[in-house]
Amino acid sequence: MKATMLLEDGTRLEGQAFGAEGTVLGEVVFNTGMTGYQEILTDPSYAGQVVTMTYPLVGNYGINGKDMESDRVQVSGFVVKELARVPSHWECTETLDQYLKRNNILGMDGVDTRMLTKRIRNKGTMNCILTTEPLEERHRKMLEAYSFPKDIVARVSARETRTYGPPDAPWAVGLVDLGLKRGILEQLLAHSCRVVVFPHDVQAREIEEAALDALLFSNGPGDPKDARNAIALAGAFLGKMPVWGICLGHQIIALALGADTYKLKFGHRGSNHPVIDMETGNVFISSQNHGYAVDGASVEALAATGGPLEGLRVTHWNVNDETVEGLSCPALGMRCVQFHPEEGPGPHDAHHIFSHWVGSLGRR
Repeated sequence: MKATMLLEDGTRLEGQAFGAEGTVLGEVVFNTGMTGYQEILTDPSYAGQVVTMTYPLVGNYGINGKDMESDRVQVSGFVVKELARVPSHWECTETLDQYLKRNNILGMDGVDTRMLTKRIRNKGTMNCILTTEPLEERHRKMLEAYSFPKDIVARVSARETRTYGPPDAPWAVGLVDLGLKRGILEQLLAHSCRVVVFPHDVQAREIEEAALDALLFSNGPGDPKDARNAIALAGAFLGKMPVWGICLGHQIIALALGADTYKLKFGHRGSNHPVIDMETGNVFISSQNHGYAVDGASVEALAATGGPLEGLRVTHWNVNDETVEGLSCPALGMRCVQFHPEEGPGPHDAHHIFSHWVGSLGRR
């Protein structure tokens, strides 16, 4: 079946549909990873987005039952150069085509994804419509009227509070779910933590009553400035207990401190992003998935105000474009990173972040 993709700049692409049929709207982004499409598809940070893979062959190892970052497919659509219809892997339980069809997600192959990537890189992230229907004027009007949902975090967050890990664990860490990847929870559990996962709209009193040793704000989709409850929560607990953040959570904490964030032209999405640790001088390769960044100049201005923010500093920088990748403020017990130390998919270079964070907590 034929599929058509129309970008908001008027670019039209045609290919073959796989997975589900129908019409979807979303923000088109690209991921530079060679593998890890299953984790990408189920990463809540991709909610509302149509993802294109720069690596040409996708689906060659199929889908298995364990490499999920959430309990469902999160992307709105999936675009590839060439779909492998006969996968080969000992853990494979179904094909990528079958998986997307079962989850009602529209896929498209036969697309010049390198050209599409260059278009996004040169013109910036833009909205698109992907359809298996004949493209008509109504589709163009749908695209013109579309805007990325501001309540996207609410759509992917947990609905209720849940606790994981043994009750006698050495540490209890609260985790505000803004679109939580399973790998973050697994890393905390592997570091002997009892983890209390809260929904995005949790109230401060519930967190206070949980008797926590630290509070972590998770990754998630969308503009951090739309997550107002999370910003208020971070502000309420900064200086009262150790506060950590990953990806969107990092941006939330920066906003709570009074720094600013901005939208990147085309974002960082892939498993090959070099980051430098300013404390050690070491460079490591990180997994990243974000379309917004913290404004470094606003961080410097805050640090210059003195008081509890006097020690605020950028701990990590992106080697490619010199964007902020990590923050620390010892006086407030705050540490956060823009990249994904849990990987999923990607290299394990940044696993030490969890060891450092948990290791900084005193024993109960």
